[in-house]
Amino acid sequence: GIMSARSWVANEGGKHLVLMLWLGTNTWLFLKTFLLYSTGQQYHYLYKMLGCPTENKKTFGIHLRVVGDWTERFTQLLLPEPRIDLEILPMVRQRRYPKLYVDGPFGSPSEEVFNYDVSLCVAGGIGVTPFACVLHALLDGWTGFRLQRLYFVWVCRELQSFYWFAELLCAVHQKLWQENRPDYFNLKLFVSQTDNLQSMSDEKYRPLTSRLLVGRPRWKLLFDEIGRTNKHKRVGVFCCGPKGISRTLHRLCNSARSSGTTFEFNKESFS
Repeated sequence: GIMSARSWVANEGGKHLVLMLWLGTNTWLFLKTFLLYSTGQQYHYLYKMLGCPTENKKTFGIHLRVVGDWTERFTQLLLPEPRIDLEILPMVRQRRYPKLYVDGPFGSPSEEVFNYDVSLCVAGGIGVTPFACVLHALLDGWTGFRLQRLYFVWVCRELQSFYWFAELLCAVHQKLWQENRPDYFNLKLFVSQTDNLQSMSDEKYRPLTSRLLVGRPRWKLLFDEIGRTNKHKRVGVFCCGPKGISRTLHRLCNSARSSGTTFEFNKESFS
């Protein structure tokens, strides 16, 4: 028995030991990578479009938050650090960008916003990103849409979060006012955290300041208001945010109303 064991070690043991070490190392790397990208923050950030292609604009943008090694490396490929030894300015120097492949497009519930006479979009924090395409479409030209009125509710913990899309919201508001359609876009902003609360003092954000409310939305009162204003109509409700908000809106959509207004719930997911 001892001789056979020694013979195996001398002839095959080394190969098997190397193979087991190689398999163990790769299994460990696989599990580490899987856990990082399936449970970590990086998994969620490179996937939401801020602007989608339209008839007048053939480009689109994405929102990339740099968190961790993968997103940092991707950012370095797109924005290499300027070299001091070069006399040419970084913005003038010709750069070679990596080739990117885009798969899709894939449908999402927010596409149906324009297929209702009245729609209600509710966003919680960064959940506003799916609705950025809706706002861009309104800027690009909305004459062919069925949509006649859009209610837009955005809830954030901190005031600073509203600056993500402040200019876009102001641009939509200004466009509709210039075209004498002020009732088309009904905007409500809610900031839930009152610590060190400051106002959006910049003059260009005045349309948002007048629509900024402190506290959390009273959803039932909001639904009752929309129901009274749009009697006997179908209202599409679109939500992207915390599960608590989604559950509340879903329940209210299933409640009967004396106004005869029907609310149809659609959920946008961060999957």
